Amino acid sequence: MVATPCVLPNFEKPPVTEVVCGIQFKALKSLLAPHLGLLWEKFKAEYPTCREVPPLAPAIEVIEETPRAQLEFTDRPPLPRIWFLHSEGNGVVQVQRDRFLHNWKKVRPVDEYPRYGTVIDQFRRHLSTFEAFIREAGLGSIEPLQYEMTYVNIIPQGEGWGSLDDLGTVFPDFAWRNEPERFLLQPESVNWRTSFVFPEKVGRLHATVRSATRVEDDVPVIRFELTARGMPQEPSKDAMWKWFDLGREWIVCGFADLTGKEIQTNVWRKKQ
Repeated sequence: MVATPCVLPNFEKPPVTEVVCGIQFKALKSLLAPHLGLLWEKFKAEYPTCREVPPLAPAIEVIEETPRAQLEFTDRPPLPRIWFLHSEGNGVVQVQRDRFLHNWKKVRPVDEYPRYGTVIDQFRRHLSTFEAFIREAGLGSIEPLQYEMTYVNIIPQGEGWGSLDDLGTVFPDFAWRNEPERFLLQPESVNWRTSFVFPEKVGRLHATVRSATRVEDDVPVIRFELTARGMPQEPSKDAMWKWFDLGREWIVCGFADLTGKEIQTNVWRKKQ
């Protein structure tokens, strides 16, 4: 079966609350804690707050018949992952010995998703600053192993769904059969996961749908997360940015393909 070509949809009110762009690379074994303090000086004007968090485990996705993770280990003691937090609170630069990421986050109700062009430009600019620092400090160079992009969507109860047993109106492929003769009635929680391989096996799209509760007001929500991971066949910078464009295409078209037309039109106000 050949997939239908995707025309990128446009939503006036998309439910995006976070976008993460990142690169995983061969561990910089010479990168030490003092270097991270010096690196912060490069970002401090925009990102004046610093925080330590546990490092992300290294895992490289391998595109083959059965999805699996390929782990890379180092004999160096682990460094914490460092967060540089934007002065407005909705930007995070994340650095560890084998990974660099940039997050846009919605932290206030009035915050609007700034769109892909702005997010990828911020990531490109910050990654360039990091690469220049690595060169200047004599720490080697970035040898990419995997690129990744994640869109987090939060869909509150009342916006296209009322209870988990009518979740099929939001996600038609995962409809709950609400039949009177059923033994199992309304589900208490939902946790679905599926994945799709990119053409030429240059990546994979992961989609997860989970029920949760919004911390600030205890409102039930659906957390719909779409993550693209992979590597282009060519290791050039031009191929890298084309891969991110492809990842964004799969995430946005995957979002439209997995969600219902009614909520797209009435809640998120699809324009095309």
